[in-house]
Amino acid sequence: MTTMRRRKARTWSLLGDVKRKPSAYEAVTAKFHYHFRRDPAPWELDPEMALNRWYLDHREGSPFNVDDWEGYRDPAKLTYKDYVTLQHERELYVDGLVDRFEAVDHAASYSDGWTAAFASLVVPLRFPIHVLQMASLYVGQMAPSSFITNAAHFQAADEMRRLQRIAYWTQVVANAKDASIATTEAAREPWESGEAWQPLRETLETMLVAYDWGEAFVALNLGVKPAFDAMTNVALRDLARRNEDEFIALLCEEFDRDAARSRAWTTALVRYALERDPALADVVNGWLETWAPKGIAAVEAMGPLFEQAPEPVAGEELVEVAREAQREIAGAAGVA
Repeated sequence: MTTMRRRKARTWSLLGDVKRKPSAYEAVTAKFHYHFRRDPAPWELDPEMALNRWYLDHREGSPFNVDDWEGYRDPAKLTYKDYVTLQHERELYVDGLVDRFEAVDHAASYSDGWTAAFASLVVPLRFPIHVLQMASLYVGQMAPSSFITNAAHFQAADEMRRLQRIAYWTQVVANAKDASIATTEAAREPWESGEAWQPLRETLETMLVAYDWGEAFVALNLGVKPAFDAMTNVALRDLARRNEDEFIALLCEEFDRDAARSRAWTTALVRYALERDPALADVVNGWLETWAPKGIAAVEAMGPLFEQAPEPVAGEELVEVAREAQREIAGAAGVA
């Protein structure tokens, strides 16, 4: 009789001798950045080429660095497949909202005062949200681990989702109330010239030239975006409900689901870095001393637009919502 010997199961893993099968998340994410800390230069080109110098200066040379970034994990553990599946379900939900509110001609019920508030406050949001998308993509492009890159790029995709939904509803309101609301000029003119928008514009455009990957991450995800999200997802939600626009209120709540994922992966990354090197708290707080006040000043300048609505949100209330959002994420990240 032939005796068959049981073979010991083996798994290939870039994670080292972990004695377990990698998760799907780890299998498609671990150590994909072959160009990080690669000697003599990140990319297989002339070490003095501008591309290589850029990464060496702004990523390897960043003060926000630890010995090993590969141990970081996004709490959501999203792969591309998981993200698409998740957001497909959420898009079906939003499609249902759109259908429901269009069926009752909701936009036509807007008062003249709320239509004006929508035009001055919501329509120009395409510009700052696009900047947030660009900044997220830069953080992802420069990140030292694909575990970080994926989270940042999914965040950028979330911003595109916001852009698309706001653009669609802008056209709906334009069809119902005033065709000029959906023109390029209606969005661009406030962004480029409106007094209330200029501090936000300056902050966001300055943030785009924060080239150090660590500063770009801190400026965006701990300084500016939490304040902006509090303004657009929380204060705008409350403003919409006070003015009987339940659609915009529900849309803001939907966007805040995406923002919550951003907050979760951000705090997890900072905590991971501080566990590896507690001295990095000073680095993060140093950047926050610059960017957190800029985020608040940008929100504060938007106060008059919230106060001009028929049923307003006070500027002081708006600023406090933004400050609280910054305090919460800093506390959760361990740098408060």
